Amino acid sequence: MIPVVYYLALAAVLFVLGILGVLLRKNAIVVFMSLELMFNAANLVFITFANYYQLLDGQALVVFVMTTAAAEVAVGLALMVMIFRTKGSIDVDQMNKLKG
Repeated sequence: MIPVVYYLALAAVLFVLGILGVLLRKNAIVVFMSLELMFNAANLVFITFANYYQLLDGQALVVFVMTTAAAEVAVGLALMVMIFRTKGSIDVDQMNKLKG
């Protein structure tokens, strides 16, 4: 059996990669993919501890996180399509110009 520390280290690496993607990238699609990577890292931690303690609470929480992430992606992609139609680009730096 693989030690719990390996799963937690993998989740930490995935979460850090997600944070770097959100902070350093300017493309909105890559930012959303990085957010999903962060959600999946959190899900991996929930599943790891649920398996370690033999509880179903963590697995039930993962279902709710995945549902929320799916709704976030649907709304985010719809917003990106509308922004692309009006601005012609989905560059994050240009999104602060939506006020006027």
